[in-house]
Amino acid sequence: MYEYLTGIISTVTPYYIVVEVGGIGYQVYVANPFRYQVDLKINKRVYVYQAVRENAILLYGFWDLAEKSLFLKLLNVSGIGPKSALAILANEDHSGLVNAINHENVNYLTKFPGVGKKTAQQIVLDLKGKMSELDKTEALPGQTELGIGSEPQKHYLDEALAALGALGYTKAEIKRVSKQLAQTDKASTDEYLRAALKLLMHN
Repeated sequence: MYEYLTGIISTVTPYYIVVEVGGIGYQVYVANPFRYQVDLKINKRVYVYQAVRENAILLYGFWDLAEKSLFLKLLNVSGIGPKSALAILANEDHSGLVNAINHENVNYLTKFPGVGKKTAQQIVLDLKGKMSELDKTEALPGQTELGIGSEPQKHYLDEALAALGALGYTKAEIKRVSKQLAQTDKASTDEYLRAALKLLMHN
């Protein structure tokens, strides 16, 4: 079982990043790929979890051990798979998540893709009172402006909307927030994605 990969970030897509280690590119699924930047000179440590299925071996990546710890806690909840866990991790409102669990706010938890009422209740049952360390976790750093193309804001917005789809949000949910996001001026894909996740959780 892998603990982490240390290498260069060679590719960032709305669906995954590629960590190149010793000439081998590892496809790693992460909550928000745009927290990472392509950098062919500086090594980055990415904590990973390896999931083995009948027809695939997948790697899920995390910014730090705290994020990986939360992922593993979520996986232990019946009804939560890796994709749903990543969608929950993508939302940076950690205090909101902790409060929702501790105060049994099932409606808040069902706003995450792939989380129905029964699963939300199971999250509360399994994790209530066990998330205090997460409340102290700072928001993860984001991507700096890359200045792509003549309309960078549209490029960033399109990437952010694609990332929402990769996390499991429906076309209707994405369309609803895209209209609001199009009226804003963000400096990176990461900023658009963070804003979109906040809108989805409060609408």
